[in-house]
Amino acid sequence: MADDAVIRDKLRLMFETPGGDVEHAEALYHDDAVLEFPQSGERYEGREAFTAWRSRYPAGVAFTILRVTVRDDLAVVELTASYDGGAGMYGVSIHEFRGDRISLERIYVAEGWDAPDWRKPWRSDRPVHNPGL
Repeated sequence: MADDAVIRDKLRLMFETPGGDVEHAEALYHDDAVLEFPQSGERYEGREAFTAWRSRYPAGVAFTILRVTVRDDLAVVELTASYDGGAGMYGVSIHEFRGDRISLERIYVAEGWDAPDWRKPWRSDRPVHNPGL
């Protein structure tokens, strides 16, 4: 089992380096790693399969890490992703580690929305805490 610091270092390499998921793929993923997008029903088996299309991705992607939670061999990254400088979309990237590399990555992406006024009486005035990496 990798320790918390090792996992966080891997995630920094992935999200803070432009193209880090491809450029550092061998250090980040096992050869037999799996990438899933449950919203679209896509599953890619093997690091070569998903790094091949990621290296040809037609848009520039920038991430802002909002929060990282690590427990044992599981890391959950809450983030925003901006495509070609557009508005950020909220996302969650779930990473299962086997040792010091990722064995499974599962990604969810969604647009943000304005909170409805009817919930305001129960809402806290404190902002959401986003400690990042």
